[in-house]
Amino acid sequence: MDFRRAGVPAAERETMMAAVAWAISDEPVGYEAAVAAMEARAAAIAAGEAREAVWLLEHPPLYTAGTSARPEDLVEPDRFPVHRTGRGGQYTYHGPGQRVGYAMMDLRARGKDVRCYVHHLEGWIIDTLKAFGVDGERREGRVGVWVRRPDRSGEDKIAAIGVRVKRWVTLHGVSLNVEPDLSHFSGIVPCGVREHGVTSLVALGRIVTMEEVDEVMRRTFEARFGETVRAAPPVPEPAAV
Repeated sequence: MDFRRAGVPAAERETMMAAVAWAISDEPVGYEAAVAAMEARAAAIAAGEAREAVWLLEHPPLYTAGTSARPEDLVEPDRFPVHRTGRGGQYTYHGPGQRVGYAMMDLRARGKDVRCYVHHLEGWIIDTLKAFGVDGERREGRVGVWVRRPDRSGEDKIAAIGVRVKRWVTLHGVSLNVEPDLSHFSGIVPCGVREHGVTSLVALGRIVTMEEVDEVMRRTFEARFGETVRAAPPVPEPAAV
């Protein structure tokens, strides 16, 4: 099952830029700079001036607050910078060792179904985890991807998903825990869920590099969303120290 372009006339579809731009930043990118670049790219896509894009990056340690964030879920407000954002969801953490994937996709060409799009973002991560021998699962009422603990004592979140849509072009996307400092999540109630924890590929015993994760993410993305082509990151500058 995939989420390729559909639902638009063939003549119009032929004029669209077929391949999705695939960009990777090698150095951490500041959050405000990333959001500004993402917003600009989404506006260009909506205007028909740029192709769809996926941007893989890491942020310096920070918390983001989605539109449903509750003040009581920010446990340590002075620990890291807190950024208010227009994406859906509650509080989440971004930092080194976590692969963030910002997806700027044109839903006008993909059925205008936001719920289906989120389902496929989850599927993208589940497919990626499967390649590393990890069984990721969806949960009703809890957006994101979850894994059962090996001792069957519960389950933990390994990937978060938050989406915003403007003029039928998506912003934000996914964040997959590869090897972050999991203690950094303790400053918030991640995604407002108190009864479950967080985990990562490395915590599950999968010792992988970010480059290996990127390679698999591209392959599994293409299986669901279509062809990609390498492109320069929208913001090449590293985050300020």
